Amino acid sequence: MRVSERDATAWNESEVADLTARVKALTASMSKVIIGQDNVIESLVICLLAGGHALVEGVPGLGKTLLVKSLAQATDMQFRRVQFTPDLMPSDIVGTEILEEDTTTHQRVFRFQKGPVFTQVLLADEINRAPPKTQSALLEAMQERSVTFAGQTHKLPQPFFVLATQNPIEQAGTYPLPEAQLDRFLLRIDVGYPTEDEEMMMVSRTTHAGLQDAQPAMDVQTLLRLQMLVRDIEIGDHLLRYATRLVRATRPQDTKVASITKHVGWGAGPRAGQALVLASKARALMHGRLAVTREDIGEMLLPVLAHRVLRNFEAEADGVAIADILQALRNEIKVD
Repeated sequence: MRVSERDATAWNESEVADLTARVKALTASMSKVIIGQDNVIESLVICLLAGGHALVEGVPGLGKTLLVKSLAQATDMQFRRVQFTPDLMPSDIVGTEILEEDTTTHQRVFRFQKGPVFTQVLLADEINRAPPKTQSALLEAMQERSVTFAGQTHKLPQPFFVLATQNPIEQAGTYPLPEAQLDRFLLRIDVGYPTEDEEMMMVSRTTHAGLQDAQPAMDVQTLLRLQMLVRDIEIGDHLLRYATRLVRATRPQDTKVASITKHVGWGAGPRAGQALVLASKARALMHGRLAVTREDIGEMLLPVLAHRVLRNFEAEADGVAIADILQALRNEIKVD
């Protein structure tokens, strides 16, 4: 297996081997702190390597905050957390200007005070509790990787990774994210309950010596290099066409998949194809491969499309889950 020819001079075997070893060390470091949730850890690392942002859904108390804090510790990145509330303002996220006096000239000048978004890892807790104006301020920063205030553009640190959480149960008093804004998230990750043994281990560990911090597995420069390597992972034209067909088949007007025609109101846009290929490349690298396989694309289908494909009323009334619809899609669309 090989890295793409255009960057053949930029990568050598020893560096690639070292980078893939760092990825394994990263997941191992997080697994020592996070009990169970191996699939969630893998999805989170894939999202980070692909340079995207993640939307995490799960009830409170499943360790979402610990998860993203451990990721920041293991990659030696700055970490900030913002609890979204109905009275949160855009300036509480991006920052504001304050009036201060220059000690030399004694003139009053405005100075931009950076908000919590100026970090490398940001946990946006319960993002759907903040009003749309505040949500938009964060999502614009996510897309542009910069903040514009009073005509001045301020670049965000690199890398910049947002993990936004939603509680799927309590919907009263929330502001659901519009579809156009949901599309900004590379993956949607569902956090489920642990098994009985995992929960017992969790209770035992947290009621004895307390939680340990995740040990650093790489520095920021290594992470940025890994994100570059992900872009150069090989994908064959037949798999590129397969990924494109999967995305196009989610659109009821363009599909021959019966489950899509019956249960989907709105399909995924072209950005979903970009996300599917990028996430598949990151998954391939995580598993020590320098080329994408059909399995990579199939495994990333649900986290990439779950928040981009909208069920219709009939599907919601019949209790048909988005996972079942996408599984039917995966079964019917074949590789050339």
